[in-house]
Amino acid sequence: MDGRVAVISGAGAGIGRATALRLAAEGAAILALDLDSGSAERTAESVRDTGRAAVAAGVDVRDRPRLDAVIAAGAAELGAIDAVVANAGLSENPGPAWTIDEQTWQRGLDVNLTGAWHTIAAAHPHIAGAGGAVVITSSTAGIKAVPGSGQYTAAKHAVTGLARTLANELGPRGIRVNTVHPGAVATAMTHNPATFARLRPDLDDPGPDDIAGLLAARHLLPVPWVEPEDVARAIAFLCSDDARFITGQHLAVDAGLTTKVA
Repeated sequence: MDGRVAVISGAGAGIGRATALRLAAEGAAILALDLDSGSAERTAESVRDTGRAAVAAGVDVRDRPRLDAVIAAGAAELGAIDAVVANAGLSENPGPAWTIDEQTWQRGLDVNLTGAWHTIAAAHPHIAGAGGAVVITSSTAGIKAVPGSGQYTAAKHAVTGLARTLANELGPRGIRVNTVHPGAVATAMTHNPATFARLRPDLDDPGPDDIAGLLAARHLLPVPWVEPEDVARAIAFLCSDDARFITGQHLAVDAGLTTKVA
């Protein structure tokens, strides 16, 4: 990735931040986007500490005009974009699909699906061309059902279809499009009081150690979760020339969650 430019949404924390630091370590300049402008700037500062250039911007991926503006400004400062990582996401577990209220349903689709589309569409005019790469962060919920989270499952399945379509549309320009599908990851999306309580309702104040065994039992590999850096390595691979003939593919980083049959 030496000398290349990557734009990453949801770059302020978790997988997005880990990806920004990984790509910077491999030589890329980073345009770090996040709903929280302070988090985006902290990621950019960490990238600059590695000696790479970085620009940060606070932006809601649901806001297409704002995305258009900040990505255009970032490309003007850093150069043509070589990699787009549409990573921003939102996970909620409201209950059975027929009980989900309209606001929760729409928010899940707007952030996870429309937000990915907005990010890629806004970056598209600035992609350098042949050798460019797009990676969408989907989820194991984009491969198998997650009961109690119908809006999230629907959106993460949909971004897989979006990626397949984009792979066909951008392939003639030499631009590759793939998805990554993390399972449980050691980020705030998994490690939070609501998730702990949902998985261990038998305990008054559960924590990470209380859910570790339950999550590990779902995997082929004997681990409860992967680290954000593990997902970042997969994204970095798909952005690199090592994956130059890989497009339209869906890479699970899930310790075997989606493969395990019992």
